Amino acid sequence: MDLRIDMPLVLLLLLPLFLYFGWTYFHERQRLKRSHIVVLTIRIAAAGCLVFALAGPYLLLPIKEEQIVYLVDRSASMNGTEDEMVQFIQESLQSKKEPQLAGIYSFSSTLQTEAILSKTLKEVPKLTEIKATDQTNIEQSLQLASGIIDPKKATRLVLLTDGNETKGDALEFATKLKGSNISVDIKPFSQPVVNDVSLKSFVSPQVAYVGEQQQLVTDIHATSAGQGELLLYENDELIHREAVELTEGTNVFTYKHAATAEGLVKYEAVVQVGQDAIFENNKLTSVTMVQSEPHLLIVNGYETASPIAAALGSQSIAYDVVAPKSLPNELSSYLQYNAIVFDNVPGHLVGEAKMSVIEQAVKNFGVGFTMVGGENSFGLGGYFKTPIETLLPVEMEIKGKEQLPSLGLVIVLDRSGSMQGSKLELAKEAAARSVEMLRDEDTLGFIAFDDRPWEIIETGPLNSKEEAVDTILSVTPGGGTEIYSSLAKAYENLADLKLQRKHIILLTDGQSQAGNYEDLIGEGKEEGITLSTVAIGQDADANLLEALSDMGSGRFYDVIDEQTIPSILSRETAMISRTYIEDNPFYPAIYNAAGWNSLFANGVPQMNAYIGTTAKQGATVVAESEKEDPVLAQWQYGLGKTFAFTSDSTGKWTGDWARWQNWGAFWQTLISQMLPSYNDVAYDVRLEADGSFMITDPTNEAAFLDIVAVNEAGEELETQLETISASQVRAVVQAEPGLIFFRIADEKQAIYQAGLSVPYSAEYELLPVNNQLIEELTQRTGGTVLKEPQDVFRDFTTKGADRQNIATWLLLASMLLFFIDITIRRFGWNFLTNAKKKEPLVEEKTIAEDTNVAQLLKGMKKRS
Repeated sequence: MDLRIDMPLVLLLLLPLFLYFGWTYFHERQRLKRSHIVVLTIRIAAAGCLVFALAGPYLLLPIKEEQIVYLVDRSASMNGTEDEMVQFIQESLQSKKEPQLAGIYSFSSTLQTEAILSKTLKEVPKLTEIKATDQTNIEQSLQLASGIIDPKKATRLVLLTDGNETKGDALEFATKLKGSNISVDIKPFSQPVVNDVSLKSFVSPQVAYVGEQQQLVTDIHATSAGQGELLLYENDELIHREAVELTEGTNVFTYKHAATAEGLVKYEAVVQVGQDAIFENNKLTSVTMVQSEPHLLIVNGYETASPIAAALGSQSIAYDVVAPKSLPNELSSYLQYNAIVFDNVPGHLVGEAKMSVIEQAVKNFGVGFTMVGGENSFGLGGYFKTPIETLLPVEMEIKGKEQLPSLGLVIVLDRSGSMQGSKLELAKEAAARSVEMLRDEDTLGFIAFDDRPWEIIETGPLNSKEEAVDTILSVTPGGGTEIYSSLAKAYENLADLKLQRKHIILLTDGQSQAGNYEDLIGEGKEEGITLSTVAIGQDADANLLEALSDMGSGRFYDVIDEQTIPSILSRETAMISRTYIEDNPFYPAIYNAAGWNSLFANGVPQMNAYIGTTAKQGATVVAESEKEDPVLAQWQYGLGKTFAFTSDSTGKWTGDWARWQNWGAFWQTLISQMLPSYNDVAYDVRLEADGSFMITDPTNEAAFLDIVAVNEAGEELETQLETISASQVRAVVQAEPGLIFFRIADEKQAIYQAGLSVPYSAEYELLPVNNQLIEELTQRTGGTVLKEPQDVFRDFTTKGADRQNIATWLLLASMLLFFIDITIRRFGWNFLTNAKKKEPLVEEKTIAEDTNVAQLLKGMKKRS
C-alpha cells in the first residue's frame, strides 16, 4: 500500500495555519486552561484534515493480476511467418503464471480478436481469415488493444511484427503510454528471403501531342539475376512486348512510343518472371494528357450504321462509333473524349455502373452529353431515376399522365436463396422504381416466390406509393424455386380486372418444375394480359423464359450484369403505355437560344414524332412541340453541358428535318455547344512522398481553384485541401492504389484534367525488419526486444494498483472535528461533570427550604 497526493502544493496552506495557531498559543498560554488547549488541538486537526483533502490524497492498493496481450501482424509483408509466430506464442504460454491473463489479437489495417483476455488461455486457436492485408497499422492496433485491457492492471503488449508500418505512427502513440501501466515488447519476424521482381516506377510524359514520340521509362528491381518479360499497354491495348535480362538490383528500360490515343491516356507497365514472391508489385500505371483536336464518342443503338455519323460526314469532328454493349467501365476510357452522344440506346444494355462513370465524366470533367430519342431511349429506354436522367435537362416522367390508359402491373419476383445478395437488392430497387412510375389510380400487385407464391401486395389500386415501396424493399430471401404457381396467381389476379393495359413482369435466376404454361398464357392473352420475363444469371432457364415471353407477347431479357435490372423494369413499366410516343406531325416552336437561330432563318421543317418528357426547372428549351413538350433542351450539369433531343436521328420521327439542308449543320452545332472549355494554364500535379498530392498554379491563384479527385470506377473521392501558398495547394485524398483523376477548375469553370497513379502499397515491397522503430518503441514504453518465448511472462517492473481516494474520508473527519469543537464551545468542556455536581445542591436547597417552612408554622402555633 502506498499513500500519494495529486496536488502537493496545496499542503503549503498548512504553513499559515500552523503559524496562526502557534501565535495564538504563545500569546495566550498564561491564560489557557487545559480545556482551551484541547479545543485548540481539535481545531488544528480539523483544518489539517481539510487541507489534506484539498490536496487529493489517495492510496495505491496493489493488484496481483497481470495482463499479456499478443498482437500478431498478419499483413502482406508477413506472408510465410504465421506458423513461426504461432509456435512462438505457444511456447511462451507454457511460462504463464496463475494470476496472469493472456489474449491474442491479429492486425493488419485493423484489429480482430483471436482469443479474448482470460486466465485459462493455454493453446493458440486457429487464426481466423484476415481479408485486408495491404496495410500495416501498428498505431491503431496499440490504440485498440489499450482500450481492451483493464488500465489498473500491469499490462504487457507483445507485438509480433517486422516493424514496417505503412499507415499511422506507432511512435507518436507510444508517447501517450508514458506513465501508464502499459509496456510494449516486440518479437521481430520477417519474410523468408525469396526471389522477387518489382516495378519501382513507371513514368510517361505529363503532357504530349498526337504523333509525338514519348518516352515510357520503367524501373524494375530484382532480388536476383534472371530473365523476364516487359509488357506495355495504352488504354488497355498491348503496344509493346519485350524479353528482358534482369540483373540483381535496379534495371531501367526505356521505350519510345508515338501517341495515337487522345485526351487522358492511360499507360500500364507489367513485368512477368517465372519465380516471383509478390505479384502485387509487378504492375504500375501512368497517365499522359495527349492534346489534340476535339473527339466525339457516338453510342449507336441501331443495328445499322450510325445516322449521326452519316449526317456529320467525314470532314467534321473526329469521332468513334461503338455499340452499347462495348462501352467501357473505366473513367479513363471516357476522358479521352470531349463529348458523348447516346443515339437510341436502351438503358439495360448500359447498366447503372457505367452510367455512374459517365455521370462523373460530365459533372466533374466537363465531358458533353446528348441523348437522342427513339423507341429505346428516354423513358422507353429505362432511364427513369438513373444517373443518366440526373444529368439530362429533362425528366422521364411526362406531363398529362391523366391521359394515359388505365394500367395493371403485377411483378413476380424470385426470392429463393440463390437470389440472396445484390441480385435480390437490385431487383427490389427495380420494382420500387416501377411503382414510382405508376399513377395512384393504377393497379399494382407484387408476388415474391420461393417454393410457393407469397402475395406481398394484393393486386388492387395503388393507394400509397410510399407504403408499397417500403413493403417491396422489406422482402427477404427464402427457399427453393417454383415459378408456375406464382405466375398462375398473377394471371388469376389480373384476369377479371377492367383495365386497358394488363402486364406481368417475371424475374428469376433459377429453374422450375414443368407446368402447363401454354394454356395459362393463352387464357391470359384472351383477357388482354401480356408477359415479359427477365433471366438473371447463367443458372436461369433462359430457354423457358424466352418461350414464355414469346407466348405472352412481351419481351425477354437475358441479364448477365445485375446492374441492368433497374433499367429493365422501368423500361417495361414505360412500355405498357405507348403514349410516351407522340406521333402527330407538327412544326416545332424555336425559341431565342444562342447559336441556334441562324439555322432556322428560312423556316422550321415539319417533324413526325418524339418521346414525351418534362423539362427540368433551370433547363433551356430550344425547340418545343405543340403540346409544350421539349424537343430540344439543354442545361449545365456540373462542368458539363448536356442536351436532350427527343426525336430520332433516322428520319422516321424527324421527318422533314432529316431531309433538311441544314441537317448536318444542326448536328455540328449541337456537338460544338457540348464541347467543354479547357484551361490553358499548365497546372502541375505531383504525388508527394507522404502520399499527398501537390498542385501548383503558375498564376498564383491556387486558393480559388475547385479541385475534385475521382477514381477509375467514377467514384468521387474524399479530398482535404490545404493552401500552402499563393501558388500551391496540398490535396490529401483517400485513394486505393490505381489511377486517380484530378479535375481542376478556375472561377470561370475552365477545366484542366490530370491523371496520376497511386502506386501499390509499401506492404508489397521486400523490406528488412525495421529495427530502428522496434528499438525506439520498446524504449519509449519501458518494454524490451524479446529473444526467448519464456521472456514474455517475465516479472513486471511496474505493478498494477487500484487507486482509492481518501479525500472524502478526510472531509468527513474534518466535519466531525468541527462539530465537536462547536459543541464544546457551546456547552463548555466540563458541562457533563458540572451537571452531576449540581444535582445534590438542588436537593439540599429544597430540604432547607422545607425546614424553614416547618419552623415558621411551629412558631405560629405557639403564638396562638
